[in-house]
Amino acid sequence: MDKFAVIVIGGGHAGIEAALASARMGSSTLMLTMNKDTIGLMSCNPAIGGVGKGQLVKEIDALGGQMGRAADACGIQFRILNASKGAAVQSSRAQIDMDMYNRYMKSLVSQQDDLTVKEAEVEKILVKGGRVLGIATDKEEIMADSVVLCSGTFLNGIIHVGLKHHSGGRINEPAAISLDDNLRALGLKILRFKTGTCPRLDKNTINYSSLKIQEGDDPARPFSFSTGEITRPQIPCYITYTNQRTHKIILDNLDKSPLYAGIIKSTGVRYCPSVEDKIVKFADKPRHQIFLEPQGLDSDLIYPNGLSTSLPEEVQLEILHSIAGLEEVKVARFGYGIEHSVVEPTQIYPTLEAKLIQNLFFAGQINGTTGYEEAAAQGLVAGINAALKVKGKEPFILDRSSGYIGVLIDDLTTKGTQEPYRMFTSRVEYRLILREDNADIRLSKIGYELGLVEEKDYRGTESKVKAVKEGISLLKSARLKPGPEVNKTLSRMHSSLIKKSVTLEEVLKRPEVTLKALLGAGFISAPMAENTLRQVEIEVKYSGFIERQIREVDRFRNIEKIKLPKGLDYTLVNGLSREIKEKLDKLRPLNLGQASRISGVTPAAISILMVYLKKVNYCCSN
Repeated sequence: MDKFAVIVIGGGHAGIEAALASARMGSSTLMLTMNKDTIGLMSCNPAIGGVGKGQLVKEIDALGGQMGRAADACGIQFRILNASKGAAVQSSRAQIDMDMYNRYMKSLVSQQDDLTVKEAEVEKILVKGGRVLGIATDKEEIMADSVVLCSGTFLNGIIHVGLKHHSGGRINEPAAISLDDNLRALGLKILRFKTGTCPRLDKNTINYSSLKIQEGDDPARPFSFSTGEITRPQIPCYITYTNQRTHKIILDNLDKSPLYAGIIKSTGVRYCPSVEDKIVKFADKPRHQIFLEPQGLDSDLIYPNGLSTSLPEEVQLEILHSIAGLEEVKVARFGYGIEHSVVEPTQIYPTLEAKLIQNLFFAGQINGTTGYEEAAAQGLVAGINAALKVKGKEPFILDRSSGYIGVLIDDLTTKGTQEPYRMFTSRVEYRLILREDNADIRLSKIGYELGLVEEKDYRGTESKVKAVKEGISLLKSARLKPGPEVNKTLSRMHSSLIKKSVTLEEVLKRPEVTLKALLGAGFISAPMAENTLRQVEIEVKYSGFIERQIREVDRFRNIEKIKLPKGLDYTLVNGLSREIKEKLDKLRPLNLGQASRISGVTPAAISILMVYLKKVNYCCSN
């Protein structure tokens, strides 16, 4: 009988990161997938990143994960979203060649040391005495010290097109029904969520002449901190819109929508609704934007982002033909909705280990999230912790003040979710210090110590930190003295003139002044690398706000340090209401900070807990 340190179930974005992390940390790892050819398959849109999601990808990369490097290798259009806004909300996004990405990930996984890939359908998680023993397929049992379940939409998946539906985990792929039954039998609370995808269009049947073109950024800014530059050819997207005729077609056919006919009863994605949902819920909008995104350099397929639907095929075709540029379009594959099972995420610890079953970890859509990036982030954390658990080492937990990944996991495990969870910058309290540009500075040391970040990349981050410090120091010490040439240059920058000597730091804090302009004017003689320049400018311009957030983080971390013992009997804590005792007992927070974020747990309750812990001499370092 085979035995592995870690078994990863699933070859999607979560499964890939989990398996690679575990293997790279020296644990013998088995990836089980129904089909090796679908490893790294992008089931929905051909893009990685986006608002809040780009930060996740940068953090995955900083910790030694793979998604950022893969996106750079397969990206065909890169853009910085919210580029005109503050640094805290700027996010990277890239169009991806889907076939290339699939091939890239398959090749990477197949060549990874300590990683075995096998085709099989897992039917059961083997558990004894509240601890994982391994898994069972329809043919064999395989033992493991830890198991990471990354099942995506396959758990009892049901695909809907119009009023017709059938079992399936993805189009033309079977659902995992036995495993869904097994998880319920193990005592886990299961929810049902719904997501969907758009039709795929033949690019050769689109009339582009009336459409707005959208080019990428030039030069393209890579995702990975280890990527020098993007050299692959870049191609544009196109923009079109729904219209009143489109909306009438949808409204006239709502009775054929499984969502509005009551066939789909699961909760859908609030922030990525179907087109029929948009038309009903935003009836005042005369049109909705559709991005026509190419699926690859050599692909004839276009993904009409914004047209997710589960309406019947003939209605989908009528909708498409009502839209400018798509009047004669041919459909290669119609859109569909899919319902799937989710493990209610408050049943897992911030390590992503199940509270009910030791050494069983969950990652990705099974935890109630939506999106490649959210899945990959969880996969990385679960894979790391599965390997650490096997080695008997301390777990890896990122808190809310350390990264977007920390916010994502804390939200899920503390608050839970009643709908598919998507990451946004607005969810992050400390977003001014948790930016894309400094993810490597924040996290690469952790990745290096885990054995996931290579020596040369970590030394590169150290050099960047040094260069940023030197750049800020230079700006603090260098001074501008008033004079005709200096003031003439400032005037060209549309900045006020100076009457007394000022530091370059003071000048750079002016909103209209950029560091590039100061360099171009010759006020600074020392050259700066692009990533250093951007980092220095942000740190200087937002220094007051950054210092304030750092103080807030210090206060946050003080309460996070006060740990709660796993076996604490909350019924013995006098002064807590029965409701709060029940919630604390059910959710089992690891520290007072996590307890404070549970719905209904009041500041007064946290004070009572703090007093109780002191009374029983429970040290916060335990």
